[in-house]
Amino acid sequence: MIPFNRLRIVLAVSEAVPWFKTGGLADVTTALARALDKQGHDVTIILPDYAAVRGSRSSLLPEVTNTGIRFSVNMVGETVEGAVRWAKLPESRVKVLLLAQGRYFNRPQLYMEDGVGYEDNCERFCFFSRAVLEICSQMVLRPDILHCNDWQTALIPALLHSQFADRPGFENAASVMTIHNMSFQGQFWHLDMPLTSMDWQYFSMHHMEHHGDLNLLKTGIAMADQVTTVSPTYAKEICTPEGGCGLDGLLRHRRSDLTGILNGIDQTIWNPNTDRHLSAHFSAGKPQPGKSVCKEHIQQRMNLPVRSDVPLFGMVSRISDQKGFDLIVEASDRILSQDLQFVILGTGDLRYEDQLRRLAERFRSRVAVVIGFDDSLAHQIEAGSDVFLMPSRFEPCGLNQMYSQRYGTVPVVRRVGGLADSVTDTDEETLADRSATGFVFGEYCSVRLAETIERALTTFRQPAVWKQIVHAGMSSDWSWSRSAKRYVEVYHQALERRHERDKDGRQ
Repeated sequence: MIPFNRLRIVLAVSEAVPWFKTGGLADVTTALARALDKQGHDVTIILPDYAAVRGSRSSLLPEVTNTGIRFSVNMVGETVEGAVRWAKLPESRVKVLLLAQGRYFNRPQLYMEDGVGYEDNCERFCFFSRAVLEICSQMVLRPDILHCNDWQTALIPALLHSQFADRPGFENAASVMTIHNMSFQGQFWHLDMPLTSMDWQYFSMHHMEHHGDLNLLKTGIAMADQVTTVSPTYAKEICTPEGGCGLDGLLRHRRSDLTGILNGIDQTIWNPNTDRHLSAHFSAGKPQPGKSVCKEHIQQRMNLPVRSDVPLFGMVSRISDQKGFDLIVEASDRILSQDLQFVILGTGDLRYEDQLRRLAERFRSRVAVVIGFDDSLAHQIEAGSDVFLMPSRFEPCGLNQMYSQRYGTVPVVRRVGGLADSVTDTDEETLADRSATGFVFGEYCSVRLAETIERALTTFRQPAVWKQIVHAGMSSDWSWSRSAKRYVEVYHQALERRHERDKDGRQ
């Protein structure tokens, strides 16, 4: 058994706050890095330097410094050079290395424009994955763990397993592959295989090939020492045909190496007692009058009648089928016949955006919709709402249900993925033992959603019961320290697996 020590961990990722963000991956990366740092580990984040994106908001970011270090990667006969810039993750000792390469990363967006992915995404992220290992070697980082995230870095375990296994600095390195969302797999045509620099022998059903294509997420799952995903329930779901998106067979094969670890939240950012975005502060010990002040503020800001007696439902979400907007639209007449208010912030599917705008026009005293993203408004909706709605078709982990509970906002969710792991349904038993934190439904249909909202409305009119549910949610521990400890356990399992592979190879 490998004893506990101070691990050298490299987190390879395609986005991280505060530099670049398109979704929860960016928040998860930096929160985990901080938590690992606090537990005494040596953590380095490596990500692409999307220079145009960073430049547009450079005044808001920590200082980024040129290191003078350059590197090169042979991309199918062409030598492509890059440079390394350096920054420090605020409130930590975590080093952040930004890999700059103008042709690949100096673009207006990270992955796509106008909803269409960049045609050379395979080339861009094969370059990045290979560059991560070159930089680890050149800067003598000597990682114990290479922790990779989603398809954009999923080539790294394969390279470590094959080309870098015995190189100086990697003799004891193990890989961990985290799946944040099975829907995005990095699947490209087979003739992109040379971009990976892997031998064609690996283009097989056991490693990198999937239905005749190159599949980078499959590559990482097949070749990493350990595989994780972002909640225990999602780990079970992706091993089924319904949740595995075509890779369920491989995941079942690797089930003994697959661990579901529920994400935490950054409680320095999401803290109702200190949140700079709020008009008043509050805590689990003293939710009032601060919570009521925040509700009044959001009603005023969204031009809704200021009423303390009407339950205010909030949503901050990507607007898509995945997030259950088809159910919301289908059930809207039944839901909006009730005495309630809705505030929705998000962007996404144009069809649903238009339908939400029409609902806001039709029910002006009950529905307010903001199409777009506003971080300050997102915090205010979490704090000012009574109920937070997440009727997701699937949800690997989800963070808003945790933010909501911390902010005294009761979640209504579907029993799926991380929502099932983080929200306790309200019933006689959970009210009796004071564990109820929200309202949960199972079947994905608009009738079940409407019934669950009505159940929440009935409970809202019972102040003592509602106060108990709010307090249970606000008292829950969603800190990253708990999750980080589980990751460290997985890191040691990965090191054990690497040790066993080396031993088997010597025999």
